[in-house]
Order: sequence, then C-alpha cells, then structure tokens
Amino acid sequence: MATVTVTADTFDKVAQGEGIVLVDFWAAWCGPCRRFAPVFEKSSEKHEDIVFGKVDTEAEPELSERFGIASIPTLMAIRDGVIVFAEPGALPGETLENVIEQVRALDMDDVRARLAKS
Repeated sequence: MATVTVTADTFDKVAQGEGIVLVDFWAAWCGPCRRFAPVFEKSSEKHEDIVFGKVDTEAEPELSERFGIASIPTLMAIRDGVIVFAEPGALPGETLENVIEQVRALDMDDVRARLAKS
C-alpha cells in the first residue's frame, strides 16, 4: 500500500480504525524528513495491512499542535485507535521494521488496562 496524505479532517477517521496506522509528521524543507521518506514508502509497500499516513506539518499545523510535535520527522504508531509509540527522528529501515514488529506484538487488552489505571 502506498502512503496516504492525512489532514486534520481525515486524521481521526484514519487513526480510530482497527489495526495499525503509522503516521510520519514531516515538512518539505526538512532534510531528515526527505531521507526518511523513501524508507517509510518502502515499508508501506512491504506491509500492505498497515496504513502509512503522512502529515505535512506546514499544511496541517493544527495536527502538530494537537500532538505536541516539536521535532520532525516524528513517527507515531497507532494500534486499534491507541497511540502506542511517538518518537522524533529519521529511522533507518531496520529500526522501522523493529518498531512495526513491536507494535504487532502488543497485547492490546494489556495496553488498555494500563491506560485505564493511569
């Protein structure tokens, strides 16, 4: 699956579904963002069951503000509507694959139970 553009109007619909959504917060002027883009795109072609979304922080400043994005690129992983990972930095391909494996392995009942306690 190719990456999809995510906007303030579409973010909640994309993120609240079942399954995994990876979101890349980026900007055209950002060198590390441009280096991460092909890594993200290649992974999207490998993992067709995952939604790979891109948020242009210049075009969608309200989303950056909503999620406290202070540094780009920032990768956010959402599983079954729950944000389970958010870290700035351009990841190499093997690290991105490791993040995906960890998100897949999560026990979401345990995650929700922990969130309910906090």
